Amino acid sequence: MTLPVTQSLYFEDISVGMRESYRKIVKSSDVVGFAEISGDRNPIHLSEHFAAKTPFGGRIAHGLYTASLISAVIGTRLPGPGAIYLSQTLRFLAPVRIGDTVDASVEITELTEKGHRAKLRCECRVGETLVLEGEALVKVPARAAANA
Repeated sequence: MTLPVTQSLYFEDISVGMRESYRKIVKSSDVVGFAEISGDRNPIHLSEHFAAKTPFGGRIAHGLYTASLISAVIGTRLPGPGAIYLSQTLRFLAPVRIGDTVDASVEITELTEKGHRAKLRCECRVGETLVLEGEALVKVPARAAANA
């Protein structure tokens, strides 16, 4: 298993426009594991026979599996360890299939000093196709609090 390289940034280290990403190839074992963890055993994710009869023509990854790759970026890269999710919006635009390479990225669009909040534009792409977009609000650790 390859995990994203971790970097810890404090509120004082970040600025609007900063961007980070994580690339992941979706494996069947990832989808099966996500089904086990989440309890979402919808056969569109697990049964090729069932999924072949759907408009997608085959198995697709869970939408929240794809969204979890955004969480990986936030929790490991931008801002990194210590970041606390406050909210997340998501729009699912296209299916993600077994074998697809997903590029999940976040970009800081707004910073609020009070409460050390960062608003992030979030997206996932498979090639040039935008498959997921949304916005996250996170609380970012402050350097002063870390050194207290």
